[in-house]
Amino acid sequence: MTDPISDMLTRIRNAYASRKTEVVVPYSNFKHNLAKVLMHGGWIRNFEVGNDSKFKNLQLELKYTAEGQPVISGIQRISKPGQRIYKKTTDIPRVMGGLGTTIVSTSKGLVTAENARKQKIGGEIICQIW
Repeated sequence: MTDPISDMLTRIRNAYASRKTEVVVPYSNFKHNLAKVLMHGGWIRNFEVGNDSKFKNLQLELKYTAEGQPVISGIQRISKPGQRIYKKTTDIPRVMGGLGTTIVSTSKGLVTAENARKQKIGGEIICQIW
């Protein structure tokens, strides 16, 4: 697999499209930290690390509104293996006028764009969620 992060985001997007309540993705430390950021941002309900035979995996519990609409209406990978996108603190993009979230990989770990601006650190733009 060339881009495991893009695979995780696509699995989440497809699970929401088919109205699933949870999605399973292969485990990595980066994906675990990404799931933490998504949960603390309110984009997914919960996650847990599972052990399926000999491989670890992440089980993400998806979040829907009271009307049954997905909380995530769009999720897009920005920095890709073939073209990494790095931004300074002042250049980190806002998503839909602040309604969405940009996730940034910094020297302090994965954080949302708001936290990166508060800490005054830039980094690699991983994805945008709205």
